[in-house]
Amino acid sequence: MKGSVSPQENPAQAAKESHANVLTQRPLRIALFGFGTVGSSVARILLESQPQGLELTHIFNRNVTRKRVDWIPASVEWTEDADAVLASKDVDVVVELAGGLDPAGKWVRGALDAGMSVVTANKKLIAYHGVELERLAAKQGGHLKYGAAVAGGIPVIPGLEQGLAGDRITRIEGILNGTCNFILSKMDEGADYETVLATAQAKGYAEADPTEDVGGFDARAKLAILMRLALRVIVDPEEIVPQAITAVKAVDFSYARDLGCTIRQVARAEQNNGSVAATVGPMLVDLHSPMAWSRGTENMVIVSGHYGGDVVFSGHGAGGHPTAVAVVSDLLALAHGSRRVEIPSAPASVTAEFEVPHYIRFLVADRPGIVAAITAALAREQINIRAIVQKSGYPAQALPFVVTVEPCKSSALERALASIRTLDCLLVEPLALQILE
Repeated sequence: MKGSVSPQENPAQAAKESHANVLTQRPLRIALFGFGTVGSSVARILLESQPQGLELTHIFNRNVTRKRVDWIPASVEWTEDADAVLASKDVDVVVELAGGLDPAGKWVRGALDAGMSVVTANKKLIAYHGVELERLAAKQGGHLKYGAAVAGGIPVIPGLEQGLAGDRITRIEGILNGTCNFILSKMDEGADYETVLATAQAKGYAEADPTEDVGGFDARAKLAILMRLALRVIVDPEEIVPQAITAVKAVDFSYARDLGCTIRQVARAEQNNGSVAATVGPMLVDLHSPMAWSRGTENMVIVSGHYGGDVVFSGHGAGGHPTAVAVVSDLLALAHGSRRVEIPSAPASVTAEFEVPHYIRFLVADRPGIVAAITAALAREQINIRAIVQKSGYPAQALPFVVTVEPCKSSALERALASIRTLDCLLVEPLALQILE
């Protein structure tokens, strides 16, 4: 036809028209699964900011009557029937904010099977079943987005999927759990663990049973997600052995300061010569490192690329509003026609083998020959001592002192510690922490 231009002849015009069509089509109809801290924040943003192309239509929650609030308009349907929502023709996107593997996994699979898209903040579900769920979404013509699953409102996942997709990432280091960061940064200021934990629980940062956070399991799930997106490896989170922060005491912060460091829970992974190593636990962090500046519930991720060098993501990683921002951003991406980002990845086994310096704190009933026995055990594994530090003012019957060692393999240090643990002077298990340099 005269005057017509095909998309092939004018791709810019075709893109412009496609964008216009996206903005003029009916809004995406959204069902919230979970109306807790994050779910209510998502609803607030959708209703107060009224982002273009999004409409809240359903709120599902168990015992939904106790969740009702008067600021939700009458047009929104409250329900405790998940199956009815998943069977509805009036829902385009399910936002899953209940957390955990079940029944959240059942709801997400049901939505994807029905051809709906899903937005979730569920790190455990994505860490353990993300690859399977993404394949299901692609097969059924929907989308699965989970930008809020790691680091709350910090755009780490979109940054890896798009902003850094052209680089070859070799290492990830990060503070991925706001609860642990709150506890350790307060301990750094002089508070004791039990008091700070109680404060964190009162503020809603920590659960009544804080094991998931302080034991490193929450950060482990998040690290597994980042490894797939950054290092392009699919790993079983169970292969990453976490170290709890509960063994860290006030004396460790005192010694760390003398070494020019502080202590943070760090999740780290690296790819080197075809092998993949990953770990989560408290580590000594140089005071000049950006991770030492992260305090309270803040999160931070440092991504090291072969070409682009280090990139730092930092901000509020916990709380309803920051996480809700990431959820709504995912919804807006869907409303504006965002395509699924394909990240090529392959299964890989994980080791805990890092070659780094270590901090080792001992608590002993003092007697002659202790240092000689420790240095001999280290020497048998070819581990060089960097420094031996002992503060004054502690009783001989409960004497803490620290040995720092030059970079050595984690396995070699563990063999040395196995020998040291047989010494009858030890009052508690030696605390060994990696030192990030």
